[in-house]
Formats: sequence, C-alpha cells, structure tokens
Amino acid sequence: MHELGIVIDIVKQVEEYKQENNIKNIKALVLQVGELSGVVPKYIEDVYPLAIERTTVSDMKLIIEETPGIGKCNKCGLAFNLVHNDNKCPLCDHEEWEIITGTELLIKEIHIT
Repeated sequence: MHELGIVIDIVKQVEEYKQENNIKNIKALVLQVGELSGVVPKYIEDVYPLAIERTTVSDMKLIIEETPGIGKCNKCGLAFNLVHNDNKCPLCDHEEWEIITGTELLIKEIHIT
C-alpha cells in the first residue's frame, strides 16, 4: 500500500503552504483522484488519520473527488468511461483510445479559515 507515503508527502506540502503563507488554520483539503491513477481513494481515507497525526494540520478534514477514467476512441471519436466499458469503445468495439481524464492525483483546493 503506497497510499500512506503519498498522503504523508501531500500533508507535508500543505504544511509548507500553510507556513509560507502565514495561514493560521486549514479547514479542509480537497484531493482529486483519478480512476486510472493507481491510487485507491478508500486507502487514502484509511491512512489519512495517521498522516496528519502530530502535524500542524491535525484538524484538517479530507475531501476526495474521484475523476472518471475517460478515453476517446481512436476510430469513432466517442468519449467513454474506460473502466465501465472494459477499455473497449461501446459504440464501435475498437480497443485503441487516448486517455482524456482519470490519471490525476492532485491537490485541488485548500480551504482556510
């Protein structure tokens, strides 16, 4: 489970942002996690309390937004959810596509009070 290391790194980035900008309190952190990123949102939620324990952001709430894994078919141009369609275009059955969204793992927002 590599999620703990990822979350610890994210928390460090947030702490640095807090210090550099003289922010007293961060209320929430919004992470955007792509369906194709290889990161499991449930695991992030599970390890999050450990990652913020004994930090300057120990009261910070976690909000996860999942981004669907969308691909565009190279044959017909249809945009479709890769995961829900087994990586095959539901319109023409073609199996070659370009990923449009779903690989991201990023800090989308930091809510301050």
